[in-house]
Amino acid sequence: MTFTVGADAYDRFMGRYSQPLAPLLVNFARVADGQRVLDVGCGPGALTAELVARLGAGAVTAVDPSEPFVAAVRARQPEVEVRLAAAEDLPFGDETFAAALAQLVVHFMADPIAGLREMARVTQRGGTVAACVWDHAGGGGPLALFWDAARELEPGVRGESELAGARRGHLAELFESAGLRDVEEGALTVDVGHPTFDEWWEPFTLGVGPAGAFVARLDPPRQAQLRDLCRERLPAAPFVVSARAWAARGVV
Repeated sequence: MTFTVGADAYDRFMGRYSQPLAPLLVNFARVADGQRVLDVGCGPGALTAELVARLGAGAVTAVDPSEPFVAAVRARQPEVEVRLAAAEDLPFGDETFAAALAQLVVHFMADPIAGLREMARVTQRGGTVAACVWDHAGGGGPLALFWDAARELEPGVRGESELAGARRGHLAELFESAGLRDVEEGALTVDVGHPTFDEWWEPFTLGVGPAGAFVARLDPPRQAQLRDLCRERLPAAPFVVSARAWAARGVV
């Protein structure tokens, strides 16, 4: 999937969860000072910003297949090299980086194994490839309640539970299939506060990702019905959403 929405829409929808997730992934990947690191599928730059804060802009490179996202990261991080590219065809030579990271990206790759192999190709021998994907299959992701309501509205709706890496252990399996060694897996959890129901709901109407696409194809009465189904499932505001992502790291 290539996101064609604006960066601000993505920030309001997923950025509220991806921003606190970024430092957890960097820690899990064991990124260290002095390394040159690639952010694959950088989106509007949540992980990029965390890497820049730790390593400096000159040590960070980012790629994404979405033109709006690339433009946003270039504006937000003008000293970072940002390129328009898909994970499956990275525009870098072999062994260019000490580490390659992908936050909330593998499940949207057209070919996850090919994308991970490319990440390994551009990473130095002995370097690290790391990634994380929300626990969509186990119900631990930030969109679990939304998809439960969507399935009540339209039984049989697929949601995101079948996407690559979205179930426990699958991301590690993909890493091993891509030829990475010493693969380790883990779980990363964030807690995000929402002051009102409307603050939680409104970003779903912005057309971001599969959830946004589902809302966009509903007529107004059905959207209102879905909104009510979500409200019924949530506690009274303010409330906290706890979200879990499966993570994996491997050595090239």
